[in-house]
Amino acid sequence: MATAPPICLLIVCILLKSCMAVGFSSRLIHRFSDEAKALRVSRNGNVSDSWPERRSMEYYQMLVSSDFQRQKMKLGTQYQLVFPSEGSKTMSFGNDFGWLHYTWIDIGTPNVSFLVALDDGSDLLWVPCDCIQCAPLSASYYNSLDKDLNEYSPSGSNTSKHLSCSHQLCESGPNCKSPKQPCTYTVNYYSENTSSSGLLVEDTLHLASGSDDASNTSVQASVIIGCGRQQSGGYLDGVAPDGLMGLGLGEISVPSSLAKAGLVKNSFSMCFDEDDYGRLFFGDLGLATQQSTPFLPSDGKYTTYIVGVDACCIGNSCLEQTSFKALVDSGTSFTFLPDEVYERVVEEFDSRVNATSSSYKGSPWKYCYDSSSQDSLKIPSVTFMFALNNSFVVHNPVVLVNGKQGVVGFCLAIQPADGDIGTIGQNFMTGYRMVFDRENLKLGWSPSNCQDLSDNKRMPLAPPPKGRPANPLPTNEQQSTPSAHAVAPAVAGRAPSKPSAASPRLTPSHFCLVRFLPPPLLLLRITCYGFMSWTLGIL
Repeated sequence: MATAPPICLLIVCILLKSCMAVGFSSRLIHRFSDEAKALRVSRNGNVSDSWPERRSMEYYQMLVSSDFQRQKMKLGTQYQLVFPSEGSKTMSFGNDFGWLHYTWIDIGTPNVSFLVALDDGSDLLWVPCDCIQCAPLSASYYNSLDKDLNEYSPSGSNTSKHLSCSHQLCESGPNCKSPKQPCTYTVNYYSENTSSSGLLVEDTLHLASGSDDASNTSVQASVIIGCGRQQSGGYLDGVAPDGLMGLGLGEISVPSSLAKAGLVKNSFSMCFDEDDYGRLFFGDLGLATQQSTPFLPSDGKYTTYIVGVDACCIGNSCLEQTSFKALVDSGTSFTFLPDEVYERVVEEFDSRVNATSSSYKGSPWKYCYDSSSQDSLKIPSVTFMFALNNSFVVHNPVVLVNGKQGVVGFCLAIQPADGDIGTIGQNFMTGYRMVFDRENLKLGWSPSNCQDLSDNKRMPLAPPPKGRPANPLPTNEQQSTPSAHAVAPAVAGRAPSKPSAASPRLTPSHFCLVRFLPPPLLLLRITCYGFMSWTLGIL
């Protein structure tokens, strides 16, 4: 038997029929209409100064800008991570290539491979190109290579095109006779008489996204490349003979190009392990658990990766008046501290180490020690303290001295810097995943063996090539051999266009006790780091 429907159901049915009959309506108001303007005025007061005139150029620019923002919100970046198409692995060939880290990249169509040095202290990616004066590219000239290096030619690539003087990234534009003529460049680096010059071109950089294995997705990115026709200084003596990839904050750098194209987040990471290998990933923002510190502006602009160190600590003692600003630079082999900070740090280190002071011929370091009795050797830890109690424990503050009978001593691998800004170099970054978060303007770091990209994803690290020679520190006799074909640890980084003014020192904040490694473990880490060359020739 049928029952009467509940009264609430009857009411809903009546309402639905009524709605279907009359429908709903709502007026649409354009964001820049007079009605919208009146509503804004009633809520916020006078807005006429920021209100565009209808159908004016400013009106259309504001609409297009809003469209771009909506597209970014909708699409985000295309890939979480990308890396060079030949793999994310980086490598150091030791004394043969100035102790810098290198990676293979592919450029152009058809693609050509280049072994480029990695340098976050400069911006431009350049390779030897239509050479007038370049370093030797034959593998027979280098002890660590099993194949020749390549030379780039824009005419040999179907995807290359010269940048004109009218291009927004052409710094030499004001000096051009015609806006259509090719854009020339000259980059001077920190070391005296070291430079690269030539023409700027736009071409394809081949990348990959995935798990760094055969299942990767191919990614092509249009980047600005320096066709380096003429190099000088260290670039003719074994440092970066096949080019250099600048990873700096400038618009012309590869990270800037990838982020601007929407391929990845505006960030990248580098990792240096203790076996002269490492990793490079574009788009990497690091782990949620990593420590971090903000980048600092220079003359009001963010042009380089500068951080503020609150205090330096030796062992469990944090030293007063040791705050300073430092450039975080993968293109520098070792670490430099401002004079006053350097003196306090090395003196405290010297008072705590239980080894006999020694000197070694050709050593660029002042504080060296004999290590003949390694059983009782205790090397104090070195730590940088940053804001909010973030600490950076240096895994490898020393380098070993190799003699005829093996390891005979070690030196504290810190140098005094010219000026008030120091440099955190490669040797202090070893054992960390260094994240250059350009999007949030901060430096992040977390301990890493350069094999684990995240907590649950293992990235395979290829073993060293068979037959690859070791990188021992030459003995005194080897150092003086003219035919040894050795070059010095390098310092890259683009030289400033004008001398920078003296920077004010940072005021030390709180001090605290720091975590230090047990002496046997610390000595083991130091031993694994490898041997360094004495001569500090600079890029």
